[in-house]
Amino acid sequence: MKKILLIEDDFEICEVIKKYFTNKGTEIYTIQNGKEALCTAKYNLSSYELILLDIMLPDIDGFTICREIRKNSDIPVIFITARGREEDILYGYAIGCDDYIIKPFLLSALYAKCDVLIRRSHGTLTNTMLICGTIKLDTRMLTCYVNEQEIELPPKQFAILNYLMLHKGWTVDRETLLSRIWGNDYFGSDRVVDNHIKKLRKALGSAGGQIKTLVGRGYKLTEQ
Repeated sequence: MKKILLIEDDFEICEVIKKYFTNKGTEIYTIQNGKEALCTAKYNLSSYELILLDIMLPDIDGFTICREIRKNSDIPVIFITARGREEDILYGYAIGCDDYIIKPFLLSALYAKCDVLIRRSHGTLTNTMLICGTIKLDTRMLTCYVNEQEIELPPKQFAILNYLMLHKGWTVDRETLLSRIWGNDYFGSDRVVDNHIKKLRKALGSAGGQIKTLVGRGYKLTEQ
């Protein structure tokens, strides 16, 4: 029997999904707060085959939980959320979700997506290595290599490089990096991004030049 973890703070939605999936022969376990979900993401994912994850939880948002999940597991993750902005959808995929479903949705379609992802995940592994030019980033082992030599990066610099590599060739502005790396509740100068970019370039050594500054627009990671 399939086992799915549903992380959703709306009790009625939990009950509707649980009833539908149970009738289909699938066990649904529910968590309704971010703190418990984050703990489960760190230590207790082996019992489940897929995670349904809301973004707007009352204490810790679903994006944070998804990032934590991806540090430890390749388990399929489907966001189910009312947030339908393009930037949210793209960010969801960038941090490792397998699908992004906007509320309201058809229960039959949700179940079909879960079924396909579970069957696809059995016996498969997700490639966690990002490559751009001479830089390689292993997003599961949280390691970085330049010309096959491992280098150490502090968490913020690793997160910035990860985001730039996921969007290589794109222009990424300071506001986006502040929001994605520091969070929407950050209060301070956006120059903190410039300082971390400067340190990141230095840490990357010969590959530091791959991070280009576009004056007045932001940063771009290139192959050379």
